[in-house]
Amino acid sequence: MSDTNVKTDELKPNTFFIEVTGAGLPEVDGLFVPSTAPPAESESGTVSSPGYWNGRMAWDRADGLSARSPALSYSNSYQSWRICRLDGHLAYDATCDDEMPPTDREWHTYKKGVAPAPKVVLHHFDPRLPCPKPNVIFVLGGPGTGKGTMCELAESQLGWVHLSTGDLLRADRQKGGSTAAAIEESISAGQLVPNEIVVRLLKDAMETTTRTTGRNNFLLDGFPRSLTNLEGWHEMFGRDAELPRMLYFECPFEVLEKRILARAKYTGRSDDNVESMKLRFDTFKSETLPTVELFRSKGRCVEIDTSQDRQTVYALVASNLAEYTDQKLAAQPLSERAEMLLGLRPYS
Repeated sequence: MSDTNVKTDELKPNTFFIEVTGAGLPEVDGLFVPSTAPPAESESGTVSSPGYWNGRMAWDRADGLSARSPALSYSNSYQSWRICRLDGHLAYDATCDDEMPPTDREWHTYKKGVAPAPKVVLHHFDPRLPCPKPNVIFVLGGPGTGKGTMCELAESQLGWVHLSTGDLLRADRQKGGSTAAAIEESISAGQLVPNEIVVRLLKDAMETTTRTTGRNNFLLDGFPRSLTNLEGWHEMFGRDAELPRMLYFECPFEVLEKRILARAKYTGRSDDNVESMKLRFDTFKSETLPTVELFRSKGRCVEIDTSQDRQTVYALVASNLAEYTDQKLAAQPLSERAEMLLGLRPYS
């Protein structure tokens, strides 16, 4: 892409947006949109095209206040991404050959900049507009049914995003988010976390993922655990929205018992014992099975027997996700991790 002879008709349209925050120069912060600068020759002799500069994507300030256009672009001469001040002088740069402005490293404060360097976030959709609706599938199953393993495989091999309500609650609790105190209070009292918190965390996680990665297929692991959870979903997304499909993993109790006891040798989990499993299983039956029955009655539940071997179960999961799965991803060879999860090679 750094070739000065790049043909403009070979370039994909620039549909990305850049958010810059936390700069030592507050005037630098803001939203950057695909550049509309007219064709011009850069310092390296490359002729620009709409949305591009030096053969790479480029951005203008959304407020149009910058004297330089594009205001965020790549320099072939200096081999770096650069952000300018409002007066056009360069303020921050990142020396690299990345095709897009780097979001995973600290930028450098350039001659006309002021520390600290800003944080740069790439958006796949215009953050000024509503986020595209997520494509959601609920995933439920009793303890030991393997839903976590199958969700991990679907994420790594099929491109789906695996979101666990438990993980989201723990993460928000640890980082001290706005709902951390309420989560802590509920858990300490042995109560379920309020629906509005659980659903809000799910919605925020899906929106952030979609905007920053473009991925829009989500497996919600362990949701909805109850009809009350489902009510919270309706309140957040509207009762007119189509009810997501559900993958329900089921397995005979005697098989689950053997699995839990075998797993206990390696996990060190305090709840990997027969007594804890029975309690968790009874809780699942009383709180979650009514939700499964509701989805069954509406024809939105796909039941998967996970007493079968893992390769067979994964094939069933993959076939039920195929309608929305990128087939190029589905055709890729199994990773080493995936082979371990499927029992095709020993854990390293």
